[in-house]
Amino acid sequence: SMVLYSRKFPSSTFEQISHLVNEVVSLTEACCAEGADPDCYDLRTSALSARSCQSDSPFPVHPGAAECCTKEGLEQKLCMAALKHHPQEFPTYVEPTNDEICEAFRKDPKDFAEQFLYEYSINYGQAPLPLLVSYTKSYLSMVGSCCTSPSPTVCFLKERLQMKHSSLLTTMSNRVCSQYAAYGKEKSRLSHLIKLAQKVPTADLEDVLPLAEEITTILSKCCESTSEDCMAKELPEYTVKICDNLATKNSKFKDCCQEKTPMDLFMCTYFMPAAPTPELPAVELPTSQDVCDKGNTQAIDQYTFELSRRTHLPEVFLSKILEPTLKSLAECCDSEDTTACLNTQGPQLKKELSSFIDKGQKLCADYSENTFTEYKKKLAERLRAKLPEASDLELQGLIDKRSDFASKCCSINSPPLYCDLEVRKLNPFL
Repeated sequence: SMVLYSRKFPSSTFEQISHLVNEVVSLTEACCAEGADPDCYDLRTSALSARSCQSDSPFPVHPGAAECCTKEGLEQKLCMAALKHHPQEFPTYVEPTNDEICEAFRKDPKDFAEQFLYEYSINYGQAPLPLLVSYTKSYLSMVGSCCTSPSPTVCFLKERLQMKHSSLLTTMSNRVCSQYAAYGKEKSRLSHLIKLAQKVPTADLEDVLPLAEEITTILSKCCESTSEDCMAKELPEYTVKICDNLATKNSKFKDCCQEKTPMDLFMCTYFMPAAPTPELPAVELPTSQDVCDKGNTQAIDQYTFELSRRTHLPEVFLSKILEPTLKSLAECCDSEDTTACLNTQGPQLKKELSSFIDKGQKLCADYSENTFTEYKKKLAERLRAKLPEASDLELQGLIDKRSDFASKCCSINSPPLYCDLEVRKLNPFL
């Protein structure tokens, strides 16, 4: 319950989660006991919902709760049960030192365990629940063993090596499932297609499209799975396909495929930066009726692939501008004269797309090619040249704002929810 509710309400305090967990555990103990009143569950959950609606409720607060509180009975309970917070896109959990861990554990083992479950789960709550529960249980077992061992340091070293795979699997699952939760199935498929096209621009669509589709299928199956080994089974099989399709197309992928474990291989390909864009003719918007075949996404996939491998702009930007572009193309498909609409809309869409890409590239200029310090230095030089009248204070504020944005949204795996809002906010000033 601690893991479940911490991941469901990651912006709540430890005290709020603890209150809710204690209430749920108490309800379960009472209502699942032999000889319990048949109405126990219904009555206790109704009371829990009602308590959540009170102004002094000790439970997690959610923006949608007020609307739930206007409903009654079962409708209110179902509404409350469906509430969840946005996931944490920037994990802030920092593991304490061995000494700090053992000091807190010896002081109060139960409190240490609950605090850890809360902290870890609010940070990595998009990892599949069984995986998260399994890893946190293993971690607490390690702490219990090592903090009572005669050589805690040796014990922690040995145990952490044994847990390396499950630790990586949990944190990487959290990353990929966070994006899947934010994007949904179709947008997630296009997102993976964009990233692969940018990492291996020398490949063909036939090499990368099956991989984008495969990882999306895995995420749709495993992110909400109740099976503990779904990700552990599916990701290694996926890495075999990555190497089969891309090891001969790109030297960096070939290097990744030398990694000793599937998890290290997956991480290597996941964090791989975009490759330099090859010299290719400009890409044209699809203006044939192929784009209107709803059962066939080939024209859109080909266009997304061709645009992505020519564009050194992070996926969060490309996904953002592709959305209205593809929507406009779809609207043409529903018009009386599709061909005329596509031919008329084409130049305007192309102009808007080109303008947005140019602005995005200026925002992220130099970021991926330099260290952060060097990037800030180049950014300062550019802004000083552009705004000679600005005071040092104004300039520093702008440098800090732009560099903070770049550090979060100019890499290949930028968090989609946060960056979507930031791109919208920055758009008028680009």
